Amino acid sequence: MGSRIHNAGVPSRPGPDAPSAQTTTRGDVPLFFWGSLLVLVGLALYFAGIAFSVVRIILRLDGPFRKWNETLLWYSGVPSTTGVVLAALDLIFLFPGKRKKSRRQQLEPLAGRRLAVALTAYEDEESIGSAVADFRSHPLVSHVIVVDNNSRDRTASVAQAAGAITFIESRPGYGSCVCRCFREALALDVDLIVLCEGDLTFRATDLEKLLAYIDHADIVNGTRIVEQLRDYATQLSTFIYYGNFLGGKLLEFKHLGCGTFTDLGTTYKILRRNSLQRLLPYLNPAVNLEFNAHLLDVALRQGERVVECPITFHPRVGASKGGNKSDFRALRVGLAMIWGLCFGWRRQV
Repeated sequence: MGSRIHNAGVPSRPGPDAPSAQTTTRGDVPLFFWGSLLVLVGLALYFAGIAFSVVRIILRLDGPFRKWNETLLWYSGVPSTTGVVLAALDLIFLFPGKRKKSRRQQLEPLAGRRLAVALTAYEDEESIGSAVADFRSHPLVSHVIVVDNNSRDRTASVAQAAGAITFIESRPGYGSCVCRCFREALALDVDLIVLCEGDLTFRATDLEKLLAYIDHADIVNGTRIVEQLRDYATQLSTFIYYGNFLGGKLLEFKHLGCGTFTDLGTTYKILRRNSLQRLLPYLNPAVNLEFNAHLLDVALRQGERVVECPITFHPRVGASKGGNKSDFRALRVGLAMIWGLCFGWRRQV
């Protein structure tokens, strides 16, 4: 296994003739998704009207304030009712066809099980050596790649010393780092590519769980939303925990009939080689911390089979620099994920 640090500059972005990340091969209309969002809008307006009522009564505001209050409460039912109708239409008329379409092709079992593990890293000097050693110790892992996204510490040299094939990705951003991981992993002679982080929040022991599902999926995505498998002292706060669950359900509603999803932001997953080759031209490296949601959304749009698998979540070694750094930053990333699910993945956080 090579351990030289590679700094080949910035890999090229998809050219103007590359497929757009918004292209879809499925052609499904996500009525349930839009209906659910309209119901949420209606509920938000209703509770805003209730809060306005309380303030109006306390301050004894009458006249036009009462009229505005009644109007807000009355019309809050419009988006809610519309949303319920759209969701019902989807469930009654479209859902059976969506389920059938998602099963139209049988997957061939994988004869080979050679794994390349690609770790994203940014100032992970404290953890990257142990993370590389952990994954290298697994008998099915033939290569461990580390892509260092412009760290100012010794992340790259520590990864190299631990035996990883190490690259420097000079373009900042998590999406750029992941796309570089994928490109370098595809250059190796392996059957499966594992994407993970180098901060020791995930371990090689969970590879067996992911591999148990790979004969039934193109992508097996780890989920941290199992309380018994989540260490008590992690950066996954209660707010982030349920925020990821809500995001997972929105993804599920958008691609109704294609799977059950509970964690939109997890960074531990395994992909079939041919699936990644199909997906890579559609992924936008300019998407930053919400890239994992982007990847799953694009994969489901393109008809890839995605299955979730519960994984163990450990405390991070070192300080968090991503979306889990604080609840406020997690809120920003979560809103960017929702924006991307609704309107496309062209903005960067």
